[in-house]
Amino acid sequence: MIAEPAHPMTARPLSLDEDSLYTCMRCGFCLPACPTYRIRQVESAAPRGRIGLMKAVYEGKLDILQIADHLDLCLGCRACEVACPAGVPYGHLLEQGRALVAAARPLPPLVRFAYNRILGTPGGIRLANWALWLYQVSGLRGLVRRLHLLERLATPGLASMEQAVPPVPSPLRRARRPKIYRPLSGRRRLRVAFFTGCISDIVFPETNDNAMKVLAAAGCEVVVVPGQGCCGAVHSHAGEHETALRQAKRNIAAFEKVTYDYIVTATGGCGAALKEYGRMLAGDPEWSERARRFSAACRDFSELLDSLGTDTLPRRPLHGTVTYQDSCHLRNGQKVTAQSRKLLQAIPGIRYVELPESDRCCGAAGTYAIFQTEMSDRILDEKIEKLKATGADTLVVANAPCQLEMIEGIQRAGLANRIRVRHIADVLAEALAPNAGQPETDRSREVNMRTK
Repeated sequence: MIAEPAHPMTARPLSLDEDSLYTCMRCGFCLPACPTYRIRQVESAAPRGRIGLMKAVYEGKLDILQIADHLDLCLGCRACEVACPAGVPYGHLLEQGRALVAAARPLPPLVRFAYNRILGTPGGIRLANWALWLYQVSGLRGLVRRLHLLERLATPGLASMEQAVPPVPSPLRRARRPKIYRPLSGRRRLRVAFFTGCISDIVFPETNDNAMKVLAAAGCEVVVVPGQGCCGAVHSHAGEHETALRQAKRNIAAFEKVTYDYIVTATGGCGAALKEYGRMLAGDPEWSERARRFSAACRDFSELLDSLGTDTLPRRPLHGTVTYQDSCHLRNGQKVTAQSRKLLQAIPGIRYVELPESDRCCGAAGTYAIFQTEMSDRILDEKIEKLKATGADTLVVANAPCQLEMIEGIQRAGLANRIRVRHIADVLAEALAPNAGQPETDRSREVNMRTK
């Protein structure tokens, strides 16, 4: 039961889920799975300890702000859920706890503006596209770095992350992205609606393009849905519950305007959030069934490709030693693990090696690396040591924040000339046979049909 019933129209978590709190048996299976506990070795840095603190708040023994720092330190990686024999939905409890914290201690105005006005609207995401491109091409980036302005005015985590951001293409080029990617040969197997996301499309737009080309090469007709925005994960993780609900409703409404067999995203964190819409809006009579249908149709990029068969894609050989880092929300939230590995291992010419403890968080956790830099760096440095031991020259990831985090760690370790970090969609696109999966406009399709 819920201590204070949520309003049926908003499903706002006004308090903590009592049943989930008291399902925890305090067995301790979550302790070795938790990155912050392994480093801190104190109960308050473990899922079990945080649940105990939230119980104390629920029972009126502590104020929510007394445990805010302990909730902030959590990465939200949900590895504890996989280890928990009782099935405690720790991720949901963490979101409820952070929503209570945000109500009592609002985010700083600039951070709140970024969440709600930049990442919180499609127009804000387009503005961010332009701002990042202009920042890079105008010379401002060089000036900011020379004067160390981010270190002085923001956080060390943001400064480090900025160093990892690659050059981005012009937003004008992005505006020319085809609205539909059609397979060039063979019949259409599926019609897929593609979710582009916010950070992934701001920083790695070519990865989204490559993901859609690969899906087209596998026989899918891929539609870029207008009007979509952020998935809402960054808002849920920050306790901005109402904003997360607005993102969910906007995306559901946008995707309802097109026909599709599946909704696909190439960002692990986004996919986990999209699959949660049914739960988030379960108490809303207008949106509950629409959200359930939306979430039921969502698939990760690797998940859908694997279901079509690894022999679907036309491939050419690649070379080198490749390893793979799991996205926490792809692995722990969506339960997608083997599919990405199978797709990589099916590429001729590459040598695949498993990354030790690949299931452990890299320290990115959305915006965690920006606001909890010290803990994030310690977790990342451990990951880099594991990566070095593989001898791989390419690290493959499936989530944009993970990609930025691992690029940062490799740069800091002086390995940038030895190891590349690439999204699985980029690797698979490179392995496509020439001309496979090229976007086909209505006009080009008409020409192709006439010349056959």
